[in-house]
Amino acid sequence: MAPSHVLRCCQRVLAWIPVVFIALVVCWSYYAYVVELCIFTIKNPGEKIVYMVIFHLSFIMFVWSYWKTIFTTPTNPSKEFSLSKSDKEQYEREERPESQQEILRRAAKDLPLYTRTGTGAIRYCDRCQVIKPDRCHHCSACDMCVLKMDHHCPWVNNCVGFSNYKYFILFLGYSLVYCLFIAATVLQYFIKFWTLCRRKSAENCPKNDLPDTHAKFHVLFLFFVAAMFFISILSLFSYHVWLVGKNRSTIEAFRAPVFRNGPDKNGFSLGFVKNVKEVFGDEKKYWLLPVFTSLGDGVTYPTRLVNLDPEQPALDIQPESAKSVDGQCHPTRPLSESQNRLLGNDPHLTEDSLDADSHKTAGGQGASVLMESES
Repeated sequence: MAPSHVLRCCQRVLAWIPVVFIALVVCWSYYAYVVELCIFTIKNPGEKIVYMVIFHLSFIMFVWSYWKTIFTTPTNPSKEFSLSKSDKEQYEREERPESQQEILRRAAKDLPLYTRTGTGAIRYCDRCQVIKPDRCHHCSACDMCVLKMDHHCPWVNNCVGFSNYKYFILFLGYSLVYCLFIAATVLQYFIKFWTLCRRKSAENCPKNDLPDTHAKFHVLFLFFVAAMFFISILSLFSYHVWLVGKNRSTIEAFRAPVFRNGPDKNGFSLGFVKNVKEVFGDEKKYWLLPVFTSLGDGVTYPTRLVNLDPEQPALDIQPESAKSVDGQCHPTRPLSESQNRLLGNDPHLTEDSLDADSHKTAGGQGASVLMESES
């Protein structure tokens, strides 16, 4: 027992190494830009002030969103998705999967469930002993079920899901702004330092050469690091912006959610504008701030039923709380006010939400997605 406890403690400590690495790089970039570049290298006071102001604005937003992504606790399923004591005991006694599924169906008949496993069974987590809400998955790294789980990110040592997905998107966006601003403003000094004249004859040396000091190495490395991180983050940020527009998580992009009429990768899509509002909220003035404004409760989601018959393209918008697992109507809880605003009063979806998706998702986060285990 003791060795396993020590092993878990070591794993938790080692999991912070990527975060510590990023923190050290950011701290060094702050010193290199503010002290070595702005204070010791740039001579023009006006240029120095403008650079310092814009740099600190991007720095604050970047650190703020990164902090919120790391330290926002993932949201778990509520108690209503746990089996009662009698049902749990009966479930554990049963050995036949059919009998276990009957117990789950009975327990979940009034729950707002709309998705199934690949075989059409109720999604149940034996580890957490809860019926999984729609878009909820078990993260093996966090050892918990996470609402609207996207992936487990080692760079934030946290699971990205319903509670912090907006923060994660902003973290990637402000990382790009931070790196791009540094690379763009450092470029001219990078070129000057790179071509610094070492000849003894003064007539052959350009008059705008900078002094050969230790600031040279900070500026050179600062440009390389900023450009490298910008290129690396750009593809990841673009991918998640595409996911937001399609209202998919990374897991759902790799494996389409299964509804009563089969797998449907666009099952939660309500159109680009409404998809964006589901993550960032109704009020645009808060979109760029790392404060929680996502719509819904993380458990119930407005969905659309896509008829698989191409000759019948009509769509029926229905919330998953409208029907239970047996396909019959039940008096379950209504959608929240924010979800009703998402659905609006339109009887049918717009053509923008019906576009055929021929994109194939990149495998950059495949390793993170594999950490999620289905029961």
